Amino acid sequence: MKRMPKDPDLLEEYDFSPGVQGKYADRFREGANLVLLDRDIAEAFPNDEAVNTALRLVIQLKKLPRSEKPSVTKESDPVT
Repeated sequence: MKRMPKDPDLLEEYDFSPGVQGKYADRFREGANLVLLDRDIAEAFPNDEAVNTALRLVIQLKKLPRSEKPSVTKESDPVT
């Protein structure tokens, strides 16, 4: 195994010998479900519960039945 060069900022009293290298490597390979939000969006939601609630509402809106009738705009109305 390749050794890392000594970090000059690490003090000698730091003992990482009981540590296990790669302890979480398998979990990391499975993937993470992290999403970075733009600052304005993050400011609108105080916590993860608020984000999840909003996204569940979006999912519900997507499931609403759509009208079969095409919408008519004033521009397409015949002139009388």
